[in-house]
Formats: sequence, structure tokens, C-alpha cells
Amino acid sequence: MKNDVKDEQHMDNTTPPTNRKQHKAEKAEVKAKKTWWVQIRLFPIWLRIILITALIVGAIAAGLMIGYGYIGDGTPKDILKLEPWQHIIDIYTGKE
Repeated sequence: MKNDVKDEQHMDNTTPPTNRKQHKAEKAEVKAKKTWWVQIRLFPIWLRIILITALIVGAIAAGLMIGYGYIGDGTPKDILKLEPWQHIIDIYTGKE
């Protein structure tokens, strides 16, 4: 009688062995069902690169204009001309 109770408990606690291939197939089905959403890019990569480059150039130009015009003693649009840069290069190379 005690053995019958132990056998019943043993039977309840064990699970039947599963086939490894069957488990992988079930996992693949679950993954296939979860891929219902696909990302669509609003901006292509080449447009992103151009946009980021333009933003960087704009930020550099704005920073130069603020630094030269408002913090320094020049007018903001003068930094975009060639003469201030030539003057800076002459100072750096020791010509002036």
C-alpha cells in the first residue's frame, strides 16, 4: 500500500520527456508568429547623413558667428569671409 502511494506521487511529479527537435520547431513557430511588425524608415540613410552633416556645419557657423560677433569685437557676418581667416593663419604661421 505504501508503495502504491509512492508510485502515484512519483508519477505526478515527473513530466514526459520531450523531443529536442519538436521543442526547436515549436520555438521557431513562436518566433515566426512574433514578427508581425516591420520597421519602415521615414528617412533613408543617405538623407540622414546629408541632414546630420548640414546640421553640424550650421552649428559650427552659428558658433563662430556668436564667438566672433557677440563675444569678440567684430560683426557676426565677417567671420564667414576670407579676410579674418587669412589674418588668423598669418598670426599662427608668424607672418604678422
